[in-house]
Amino acid sequence: MTSKVETKQFQAETRKVLDIVINSLYTERDIFVRELISNAADALEKFRHLSLTEQPEFDAHMPLEINIDCDDKKHTLTITDTGIGMTAEELETNLGTIAHSGSGNFLEELAEAAQKDVNLIGQFGVGFYSAFMAAEKVTVQTRSWDGSDGHEWQSDGGGTYTISPCDGLHRGTKIIIELKEDAHEYGQKFTLERIIKQYSTFIPFPVKVEGKKVNTVEAIWTRSKSEISEEEYTEFYKFIGNAIDEPTYRLHFAADAPLAINALLFVPKENFESMGMGRMQPGVNLYCQKVLIDQHSENILPEWLRFVKGVVDSEDLPLNISRQSLQDNALVMKLRRVITKRFLKFLAEEAKKDADKYQEFWKTFGIFLKEGVTTDFEFQAELAKLLRFESSAAEPGVMISLAEYVERMKEDQDKIYYINGPSRVAIENGPYVEMFTKREVEILYTLEPIDDFVLSHLGEFDGKKLVSADQADLRLPETTDNADAEKEDQPKDSLPEEIQQSLCKWMKEILGEKVKEVKPSTRLVDSPAMIVNVDGMMTSSMERIMMAQGAPEEQLAMGGKKDMEINPASPLIKKLADLRVKNQDFAKDVVQQIFDNAMIQAGLLVDPQQMVKRNYRILEQMAEEK
Repeated sequence: MTSKVETKQFQAETRKVLDIVINSLYTERDIFVRELISNAADALEKFRHLSLTEQPEFDAHMPLEINIDCDDKKHTLTITDTGIGMTAEELETNLGTIAHSGSGNFLEELAEAAQKDVNLIGQFGVGFYSAFMAAEKVTVQTRSWDGSDGHEWQSDGGGTYTISPCDGLHRGTKIIIELKEDAHEYGQKFTLERIIKQYSTFIPFPVKVEGKKVNTVEAIWTRSKSEISEEEYTEFYKFIGNAIDEPTYRLHFAADAPLAINALLFVPKENFESMGMGRMQPGVNLYCQKVLIDQHSENILPEWLRFVKGVVDSEDLPLNISRQSLQDNALVMKLRRVITKRFLKFLAEEAKKDADKYQEFWKTFGIFLKEGVTTDFEFQAELAKLLRFESSAAEPGVMISLAEYVERMKEDQDKIYYINGPSRVAIENGPYVEMFTKREVEILYTLEPIDDFVLSHLGEFDGKKLVSADQADLRLPETTDNADAEKEDQPKDSLPEEIQQSLCKWMKEILGEKVKEVKPSTRLVDSPAMIVNVDGMMTSSMERIMMAQGAPEEQLAMGGKKDMEINPASPLIKKLADLRVKNQDFAKDVVQQIFDNAMIQAGLLVDPQQMVKRNYRILEQMAEEK
C-alpha cells in the first residue's frame, strides 16, 4: 500500500457548519459522546442487516460491539466499532461534505439556532462534527466490510482534511479524539461511563469502556409482552424509576399509527410530593431507536402526570431533535396526545377490573388527576371518568365514580349534587343534606377543599350539570312515588307565611350587608338555618381556599354573595318570632348567633371575639329569665 496522503478542502457549507459547531453549539457538550456511539451503533446495525443477505467473509469472526478507550494522561478518547466500515470514497462523501445540505436556508437555520443557544447537534446531519466541540484533532481509521484497503481521515476542524491509506485495520471504524485543554474530563473513565449510562444505556450492542460492558440493562420495551417475566418488568422499573419497591400499575404497549410507538409506563406505590419532598420531576424518558433524546421529558406527558415513570420510544422522531424543537414539534405533540389518552384509557380499564385497587391508587395519586381537570381542558372528558368521591349511597370510605352516580339517578333528576365538608360525619350532621336524606336523593361528599374547584371546572358529566348543595334556589327532584313531594315536605306546624316574610325582612335588617337576603327554606328539616351561595360559581369550600391563599376582601366580597335560609318549622325560629316582640335586643343577639352558627356549619370564618361576647350576653339573659 502506498503512503500517499491527499489533502482536501472541506465543502464550503461544511466549513461553516464546523465553525458553528466548534464556536457556538456548546449546550450539553456531553452529547457528542452520544452522537458518536449512535453512529457506531448504526454502522453495526447496517452490517448485521447486510450479513443476512451478503454473508461477508472478511473479519466474519469479529463480535458486533463498541469499544471505548481513554487516556487521561495523553488526553485522548477512542471509539471503535466493528460495523460496516467505509471505503475512501465513502470517507470523503460522509465526512467531507454535508449530505442533503442543498437548501439555502440550511446554514441560516443552524446559525440562528446557535445564536439562541439551542442544542441542534445532529439535527441537520452534523452528528459526527459534534466531536469537534471537544476535539483538538480528530482521526478516523476505517475499513469497509468488503475487505478493500483501509484508510485514515484526519482534521483539526480547520479548512482542510487529509485522507491516506492505513494498513492493518480490521472491519469497522475507529475514531481517535485528541481532546482540547478544557475537555480533558472526556479522557476519564468515570465521565464516559456516566454519559453512556445516561444516554446510551439501551444501545442494542455491547458498549465497553476499557473492556468493561457499561450498558447492562436491556431495552425490554422493544420485546413482546409474552416474552417478559414479572421479575424483568420489576427490575426494569427499579432501574428506570430509581425505585426500591414494586409498581402499582404497569402499561406496556406498541402502536404503528398514527406514530410508531413503544411505551412502557409504571405507576409507583408512593406519592413523594404528599410526603413533603417537593415537586416531582417528570418521570418518563423519551427515546428514539433506544437512544435517549429527552430525559425526564416535560414534553411527552402533561405535567399533571409527572408521577408516571417509564420510557417512550418512537422511531418517527428525528434522532437528534433538540429540547427547544421538542416543545414546538408537531410530531411530539401528536405523540403526547396518543400516550396520554392511552394511559387514561388504561386507568379506566384497571378501575373496572379491580375497583378496590384503583381506589388505593386514587387515594395516593388522585390529586394529580384533579390537577389535570383544572388545568388541561383537552383531557377533561377522560379524566372525569376517573374521578372518585364518597357518596350518601355508599358505605363510609367507599368511593364511587360519576358514572355510577348517574346510573342511580332518579327518573326526573337532571343534576349531579355534591357538598363539601371536612369529614363525612360533619357533612351528614350538617343542614345541607337534610332534604337529600328525606327525599332519598344521592349526594356526593367532596372531602377536600380542591374538589369543589375541580367539579366547578368540569361543569357537567354525561350531560348532567354538577351542582353544589350549598347553592341558593336549589330544587331537588320529586320522589318517584309522590308528585307533591315538596308540599309534603313542608311541616304542618310551620310559621304562617305572613309571619315568615315579616321575620325574614327583619332578620335581613339586623344582618345588613352580611347577607344578600334572608328567606324561608324549602330544604331544611331539623336545622334552624343555613348559609347558601347566590353565585353559582363560588361554593363555600372554594371561598375557604381563597381565604387560605390570602385573597383580598374585595375579591371575596364580589364572589361570595350569600343568602341565609331559615327553617319556619324550627322551634328556635318560631320562638325567635315571639322574642322579637317581647325583647328585641335579645332577639337581635339570637339572630346574629344563628347567622354565625350557620357560617360555621358552612365552614366559613366568623369573628370569634364578637361571637364569644354575644354568647355570654345570651347566657346571662337566659340565666336572668330562669
